Amino acid sequence: MAFVSSGYDPKEPMKDRITDIGPRDYNEFYPPVIAKNKGKWLYHEILEPGVLVHVAESGDEVYTVRVGGARLMSVTHIREICEIADKHCGGHLRFTTRNNIEFMVDSKDKVAALKKDLESRKFAGGSFKFPVGGTGAGITNIVHTQGWIHCHTPATDASGPVKAAMDVLFDDFKTMRMPAHVRVSLACCLNMCGAVHCSDIAILGYHRKPPLLDHEYLDKLCEIPLAIAACPTAAIKPAKVEFGGKTLNSVAVNNERCMYCGNCYTMCPSMPLSDTEGDGIVLMVGGKVSNRISKPEFSKVVVAFIPNEAPRWGKTTDTIKRIVEAYAADAKKYERVGEWAERIGWERFFDKCELEFTHHLIDDFRDPAYYTWRHTTQFKF
Repeated sequence: MAFVSSGYDPKEPMKDRITDIGPRDYNEFYPPVIAKNKGKWLYHEILEPGVLVHVAESGDEVYTVRVGGARLMSVTHIREICEIADKHCGGHLRFTTRNNIEFMVDSKDKVAALKKDLESRKFAGGSFKFPVGGTGAGITNIVHTQGWIHCHTPATDASGPVKAAMDVLFDDFKTMRMPAHVRVSLACCLNMCGAVHCSDIAILGYHRKPPLLDHEYLDKLCEIPLAIAACPTAAIKPAKVEFGGKTLNSVAVNNERCMYCGNCYTMCPSMPLSDTEGDGIVLMVGGKVSNRISKPEFSKVVVAFIPNEAPRWGKTTDTIKRIVEAYAADAKKYERVGEWAERIGWERFFDKCELEFTHHLIDDFRDPAYYTWRHTTQFKF
């Protein structure tokens, strides 16, 4: 009835249609040279770290300067980005899926001035606002989730460890010395709204304790059936609890079945999961979505737990740097991190990266174990 009362005519669905609801059509935002040659590109090349050229069938060229960005930006920073785009690129720019910013110009003559302007802009502390790089066989920006800033179930921060990790990997953002490109990702809990399940190096926030139960307020703040239904492992059941001389409606948690996902806290604020001692980071390695050389692979756990060490996450960043250096020194050209580990054997991977192998790293399921870890009785780690 709402459609009828608003004047909607099913015989003429486009008549008087309101089209300014939601985002504008992305076709409106193409630079003219890209709109002209859409679908008609011959090839592209990386001219130097952070600088690409795309050549169209018509002979037109687009030069792209890629710089590192951040997932969370201030309005002031975004305005500066727009000012640069207005100054050099006719107002056009784009963001990559890994939070890089790409400024595009239609002539090679414009690249030097654009790059010089970008690299001249620095924060008060002296660091680059717009570091040029993130292309080819190097380490591009880290894609990550929300962490302590926005999310209600994180086991670690997102922006903090990512900033700390990129600080130690920064030289490889600006160069292309790796055997192949390296994708690093972070998810702040195992619900994984970040792409850590298929990244070369993955940082995963991990809870180790089940939710706390605030019985005094649980029935007042929560719809108990919703909290029970939210649990993916059926670890929560209704329970009667004695508190303050009264019998209260509450829940009980089967700790053995809990997978620490935080879904219950999403439904019930009286079941908090975050914990200073129990929360920390798991490092995973070897994932990819590419079909080149080998099939796509999931990441595998190589460090079972590292405590949160805000603000610089020293052990986490040191371990990541050690893995990257071992990979850069030993892998063959075009090999991704996981392909290198498969070729030399995971036992040698642990040895070269100076990582401890523990029982926590054995696969839980039969099929993956056949293809990841050694499973003969003759094999010794």
